[in-house]
Amino acid sequence: MTRLSPELLGELPAGVDVPSYDRQKLKPRIVHLGIGAFHRAHQAVYLDDLLNKQGGDWGIVGVSLRSDSVAKQLLPQGGLYTQLEKGAENQFRIIGSVIDVVVAPEDPDAVIQAIADQHTGLVSLTITEKGYCHNPATGTLLIDHPEIQQDITNNLQRPVSAVGFIVAGLKQRYEQGFPGITVLSCDNLPNNGHVLRCVVSELARIIDPKLSEWIDKHVTFPCSMVDRIVPATTDADLTCVRERLGVVDKGVVSCEPFSQWVVQNQFAQPVPDYAAVGVLLTQDVSAYEKIKLRLLNGSHSLIAYFGYVNGFDFVHQVVNQSVFLALIQRYMTEAQSVLGAPTSFDIEGYKSQLIERFKNPALQHQTYQIAMDGSQKIPQRWLETLTLLLQNGRDTQLFALLIAGWITYLQGKRINGDSFEVMDPMAKQLKTLLEVPGSSGDLKADQSTVDAVMTCQAIFGNLSQRAPGLVQQVNHQYRILNEQGAIAAIHALLGTID
Repeated sequence: MTRLSPELLGELPAGVDVPSYDRQKLKPRIVHLGIGAFHRAHQAVYLDDLLNKQGGDWGIVGVSLRSDSVAKQLLPQGGLYTQLEKGAENQFRIIGSVIDVVVAPEDPDAVIQAIADQHTGLVSLTITEKGYCHNPATGTLLIDHPEIQQDITNNLQRPVSAVGFIVAGLKQRYEQGFPGITVLSCDNLPNNGHVLRCVVSELARIIDPKLSEWIDKHVTFPCSMVDRIVPATTDADLTCVRERLGVVDKGVVSCEPFSQWVVQNQFAQPVPDYAAVGVLLTQDVSAYEKIKLRLLNGSHSLIAYFGYVNGFDFVHQVVNQSVFLALIQRYMTEAQSVLGAPTSFDIEGYKSQLIERFKNPALQHQTYQIAMDGSQKIPQRWLETLTLLLQNGRDTQLFALLIAGWITYLQGKRINGDSFEVMDPMAKQLKTLLEVPGSSGDLKADQSTVDAVMTCQAIFGNLSQRAPGLVQQVNHQYRILNEQGAIAAIHALLGTID
């Protein structure tokens, strides 16, 4: 069957939305690091909305930092791909805002040149939490991170980290006398712009202190909040699109109907008029950021760790179990109590909306996918709320259960006995902690296991020292989980809280 291409746009079936703008006018003015499914279902769609509404020449050069899979999907299709929106009915839309894809390991110079190009007005990122090579507990650059060490040793001649590519590109802009630029993090990190500024400035300072000074004066790092559920594309999605369009599209992304983007209004030079297509520009993103990270992402992590271990492969399956739904709702209530949401924000409506989004069976959102990289996620998703509860003298049993659930997940075994690989940048270190002297050889629940994991400062900071009572609670919940199972542990907890 024929592959999707620009020449075929006019031949697609009625009801399939296609770009109304002239793609020939698009120029490489946005460089996006990490052109995975989320970017293509979120930021690239907002730009496509804007181009459809106003036209213009803003085009995206996507950068794959690891593999060439996205390049192989999009380049033969002229950058085009289908957004499969899964609501009450499937909606099919061709996105045209991506005009090129560069594979960083194959051509690192092309990435650096794209960032340094004087016509580039925006660099954006969706590289996941681990891509920032930072300490999640402090937000500072991990100087001893293997990728950062390689970038320093090679003096950024062939960067391997996203941070290294940004610094290398900014270095060329600085040396060529080009103006500063906006570098926009779109990852699920609290104060993501501040974290990005910190790691970029630290690496730049090591390379050239004067470069770091120039960055501080001329480059902006706005904070942002992004929200859309984008599950991994399945073979069924590819088949669905092929049957609807009558052509093969290997770059399909699937997503829910809901989408939100909040960006701090702090730009080094003009950027696309995103506000015209529903992006909220504000001076303070933090309130929206906290709401999303703690309620949506925090709930997602709960669903993932308890759901996957207990035999549920998809989010909607977990939420449809009354006991897990009760735990999610209680978690949201606890998180809300120290959230400090704006009085004008309908927090109850938002929580109800989240539950309905989680229940969408069409998304087939995998719990195993969400569970990845927990060491990088739970500090901002759970531990910030937990810290506030401790500071206010509030009960922390529920969060003790959540942490115990995550530690149980780290054992790598589902309720039916099947083993699985724990996908986490700290997997080896965490496995070592699970097997500390004094713990049982088969990783059964005991005090030494919990104590060892909770002393990991890269995740928990000094929480175990500040709150020894919490560690005791986690030990208690961990023992119940391993001896009686999740259902009994949740019933016992909710009964105690009630």
